[in-house]
Amino acid sequence: MKIAVVDNGGQWTHREYRVLRDLGVEARVVPYTTPLAELDADGLVLSGGALSMEGTHPTLGEEGTYLDSAQVPILAICVGHHFMAAHFGGEVRRAASPEFGRVALEVDHSDSGLMEGLPPRFNVWASHNDEVAVLPPVFRVLAHSPSCQVEMMAHTSRPLFGVQFHPEVEHTEHGVRIFENFLALCRR
Repeated sequence: MKIAVVDNGGQWTHREYRVLRDLGVEARVVPYTTPLAELDADGLVLSGGALSMEGTHPTLGEEGTYLDSAQVPILAICVGHHFMAAHFGGEVRRAASPEFGRVALEVDHSDSGLMEGLPPRFNVWASHNDEVAVLPPVFRVLAHSPSCQVEMMAHTSRPLFGVQFHPEVEHTEHGVRIFENFLALCRR
């Protein structure tokens, strides 16, 4: 299995790569300007990053093309999550209560393959000023926290997932399980 980690300049992009590699998949980090035809991957991870998307519609390289045309599952983390939401018609705004550090996550829908085997509540590690304020029309919320209503989201008909927090860091409980579940979706 091959997974491309699309680098959005995140401080933990190398951790996403490392978790995937440790799970036994062939992973590589690629710039967000890499043409879709050159990715040769069974799944894509859109990394986090420091870019603020509040009220903007940046192109973020080829990521719009990946979201529109890739025929593989995509897991978008932090700014990747924000871009995914904005790309599909949602809104990203400055969070009323930015989250840094431990966040208590509440699962809303556990029937998504990404959520398999996860408990109804667990702690995750967040680092963000922005959040998805308006969910895109073709998505549903999978989990929320007391201060962020869209911690996890999923497309209603395609294997596209966004997470506000960082499943790749050790402080996120069940983060490795989230990646395992994503890889299981990539194998289908």
